[in-house]
Amino acid sequence: MAASGRLHLVGSIPLDNSEAVFRTLTSELGPHLSRVPDGETGERSRWVYFQRQMLLDHPAMEIDPTVPPYKFVQWDGKLVREIEQVRFKPGIDPATVAFETGYDKAALASWAVFDRLRAAGAIPKSVRFQVSLPTPQASGYLYVSGPARETYFGVYERALKNALANIVAAIPAQDLTIQWDVCQEVLAFEGYFKDRPPHYKRQIFDMLGRLGDAVSLDVELGYHLCYGSPKDEHLVQPKDAAILVEMMEGIVAATRRRVDFLHIPVPKDRTDDAYYAPLKRWKRPADLTLYLGLLHHDDDAGDRARMAVARRFVDDFGLSAECGWGRTEPGRLPGLLKGHRVAAEAW
Repeated sequence: MAASGRLHLVGSIPLDNSEAVFRTLTSELGPHLSRVPDGETGERSRWVYFQRQMLLDHPAMEIDPTVPPYKFVQWDGKLVREIEQVRFKPGIDPATVAFETGYDKAALASWAVFDRLRAAGAIPKSVRFQVSLPTPQASGYLYVSGPARETYFGVYERALKNALANIVAAIPAQDLTIQWDVCQEVLAFEGYFKDRPPHYKRQIFDMLGRLGDAVSLDVELGYHLCYGSPKDEHLVQPKDAAILVEMMEGIVAATRRRVDFLHIPVPKDRTDDAYYAPLKRWKRPADLTLYLGLLHHDDDAGDRARMAVARRFVDDFGLSAECGWGRTEPGRLPGLLKGHRVAAEAW
């Protein structure tokens, strides 16, 4: 793997604005990056949480009084928060509903900063601008009640594709990376959502395939698979990477265009063969880059151990953290950057 693509950053960075993110990442990790995100700063720092407010404010939506608040818990049973879920108001035709997600506006504002910094020489010309986007299931499973959810998926997918079209129209394809963030889908595979539909696998792969195919062929395309990190801890602790392998194969099969990279997480305590073993039987397409999210804060020795074990089961891979850093204590950022740089230089 070329040094310029050795590291991948999922998306969120605990800094104040996109300019600070671009300058920090290129200064600290520049030689090892082929793409940089804008850090998902401001209202996006809690991932899709700001979409809940968009739904609460939308004239077509209302709190669903027929369902209890959704209990959002992490792997150890600790309650993260309770969430009142929404539905379409009675009499609303979902075909007429349009959501303004805000992702296109945020991306285009950050692109202007990226383009200015690159023209000034602060960002190498070979580095792409990365836009990380959620899927409809991200907000759907969290903020929309079960009876309305499948309809919501279709309406929100239409909104996302509109935002994507605005992004692709404004940013040159050779400068752009689109990453689809796949979290609630992984949790559905793990049985986290008790009301997942019987056809959840087909539903997920069909949706992820359509989202991938909506990205222009000359734009770099990737998928980030995730177990969630609302409190900087997993919502589920996976037994091994078998479900991730199944999902990677399903995504590639469902997406008619080329998938350029996939990212999967590796829990900090997994230095055992069992976690990585399913990667040995992964049907990996040629020219697809795999990023293993095995770099953890202030754990250089553990990073080396996880890298060594992973090498037994997968021939070539890039390095990353498990997830974005937006919910991480900001004081950890220097250590995370240092750990990534050390790992990349040793790789």
